[in-house]
Amino acid sequence: MNDEPLVIVERDGARRVALLRFNRPKQLNALNAQVMDELCRALEELDADETIRCMVVTGNERAFAAGADIGEMATASPIDMLRGNRIAQWDRVRRITKPVIAAVAGWCLGGGCELAMALDLIVAAESARFGQPEIELGVIPGAGGTQRLTRAVGKSRAMEMVLTGEPIDAREAHRLGLVTRVVPDELLVEDALALAAKIATKSPIATRLAKEAVNAAFEMDLTEGLAHERRLFYLLFASEDQKEGMAAFLEKRKPEFTGR
Repeated sequence: MNDEPLVIVERDGARRVALLRFNRPKQLNALNAQVMDELCRALEELDADETIRCMVVTGNERAFAAGADIGEMATASPIDMLRGNRIAQWDRVRRITKPVIAAVAGWCLGGGCELAMALDLIVAAESARFGQPEIELGVIPGAGGTQRLTRAVGKSRAMEMVLTGEPIDAREAHRLGLVTRVVPDELLVEDALALAAKIATKSPIATRLAKEAVNAAFEMDLTEGLAHERRLFYLLFASEDQKEGMAAFLEKRKPEFTGR
């Protein structure tokens, strides 16, 4: 195990946000087991921290994450892959209840692209490149690439990206709906943190349930999704934040949400 942290965490208590930065620059932040474990443990700790309401995950100017660590799996057998179950780490990310933003510059490939898509929003620098090049290695995406990419950009474009392994640039990713915005590289992290800080001003309970409802739209048909949304909407009327939010609206002032 490397003694140096592979995921560096910075908390901004004033804005109630946290920044998680991959710290494996020589390997273009390739996602080995240690990186993913550190990321998941950090996200889970922040998810339980009431002083933090939104998180940002980023890499460096060369890469968000250039993929999974091929050296860890090049000689693996199917039983090795099954027993190690590394892809379960991506499921841990999906279970985080607070909003998590991916701030992407440079390469975002393979497992890195799958990780970014498993988060809630993607802010892209102009240098960002997204792709699923697993076909070049004789395999296919295995951590959600064929599923989330298809839902994000449509069947034809996803099929082309998966079958050719060719990446798309930030502007194309934005046009297709994969990313929420494209910003200059030098503004990437601050823009993502500003977005996180804006989200952090909202009711933590409503934010959590809004995230749950939007994610449910990918897994339910319309009738089920509408019923699920309605139940969550009604549930929020049991919160103090709902009372505060509506009172503040009527009194023409800013609400002070407590997460209660």
